[in-house]
Amino acid sequence: MKEKWNIEKPEIVMRAQENHKGMNWILEIIVFFAVFIVVGIGQLLIMMPGEMLLISQNAYYQAAEAAGDLEGMAEALVQIGSSDLYMVLTLFSNIGMILVVLLFCKLIQKRNPVTLGFRKKGAFKEYLIGLATGFLVFSAAVLICVVTGAMKIEGISETFGIGMFVLFMLGFMIQGMAEEVLCRGYFLVSLGRRNSMWAAIMLNALAFAALHLLNDGISVLAFANLVLYGVFISIYFIKRGNIWVAGGFHSVWNLAQGNIYGILVSGMGTDCTLLKSMSMENMKIINGGAFGLEGGLAVTIVLLAGTIFLVFSEASSRQIKEVHRKHHA
Repeated sequence: MKEKWNIEKPEIVMRAQENHKGMNWILEIIVFFAVFIVVGIGQLLIMMPGEMLLISQNAYYQAAEAAGDLEGMAEALVQIGSSDLYMVLTLFSNIGMILVVLLFCKLIQKRNPVTLGFRKKGAFKEYLIGLATGFLVFSAAVLICVVTGAMKIEGISETFGIGMFVLFMLGFMIQGMAEEVLCRGYFLVSLGRRNSMWAAIMLNALAFAALHLLNDGISVLAFANLVLYGVFISIYFIKRGNIWVAGGFHSVWNLAQGNIYGILVSGMGTDCTLLKSMSMENMKIINGGAFGLEGGLAVTIVLLAGTIFLVFSEASSRQIKEVHRKHHA
């Protein structure tokens, strides 16, 4: 039974082992968070020109600065920081995350992009599969909320704008891929070099969830769901053998959540949303409350179902291959 549900090391992990067998898992985690700190510095450097531009174009801030009104300047900065343009800028700054991780893996770990899942063959197809799967899985969670009365979709939002939506779409394409490159392409594969894939998956999922601990509205269930998401997407990444499918899934998951259904994305909201929805205050356990759907049981259900399906299909596929091998032996 143990062997039946075992997850074998994929080719990308085996290739990553060729140059280095990996470190103790504690050291791998320490290095991961060190890389994350460098990533944060890189993102701040990328954001600085954009932040300066937004400040220079904000009439309220400029007037307050001219008048020496420190309180007014602070209020203007809060206003800028909560704007959709600033959120888009934050999403685009994740280019820094991708660059830092690629450089770290190439220069320090001596790994080529293939070992991060950047497989060329079928890349576009895999990305589309990830987009479609991510949208369907998240929509299933929305359906659970609607059917149970935990959420009501009230119609088209009057604050929707196609130009801003396109910016968000491009931004989430970068952000979703960046987090997958960091957490799955780099960290999961690094852990898998020396540890079993199940150990790598669980450590990876816990680290991924820990990165969201400072988000608004975080709760025990939200953290558990983030861990579960990490488990699900890790297995999906391993099963498909590439980063494209994971990046597509992650990107559309966030885009659909915030800019299509109008739900908070890990505690963060936006005015640019296609649909206007309302979460019922008395059903936070299902809709996630202040954290968004990721903090509720609706997401728990779809991610559990998805994870079980992936594990079962992987085990079945391995059994079929074993039977086929014995038949032709």
